[in-house]
Amino acid sequence: MKISAQEEYGLRCLVQLAGLRPGDSLTLPQIAELEGISTANAGKLMWLLNKAGFVLSTRGTKGGYFLARPAGEIHLNEIIKVLGEEAVAKHCESYTGVLDSCVHKGDCGIRPVIVGLHEIVENALSQITLAQIVGTESSVDAMFHSIKGINRVIEPQRV
Repeated sequence: MKISAQEEYGLRCLVQLAGLRPGDSLTLPQIAELEGISTANAGKLMWLLNKAGFVLSTRGTKGGYFLARPAGEIHLNEIIKVLGEEAVAKHCESYTGVLDSCVHKGDCGIRPVIVGLHEIVENALSQITLAQIVGTESSVDAMFHSIKGINRVIEPQRV
């Protein structure tokens, strides 16, 4: 699975908000600066996240963005669905061959593998909340490896 820049930076922006104390918020320029992205890009991401119900904003001198619900109730698969393209649905549409469409569009042996892999990733992401990825790399890595079933997917099989 490939994570797009939009998905990664959207997650990063949400992690910034998840790390705030209750009642605090961040402005677009603050979010942009913290993540090293343009204010315009941060604005686009926050617009998408607001539209999807992940964040809310307030106006005024003490205004800014904050999470619309607790970070422990926001799962990564929900975020990726909003920020990313539906890769599985577009798999056959993004054909790059010399013909108008893939010659295997009606009966494809590769499609079940791609769909299956996306289901595995979707399942793994549905087990991880935004609250769980706020922290140091080592603490998040330990949490990630403790999630039931993920080890079977990410650890190489020994023969």
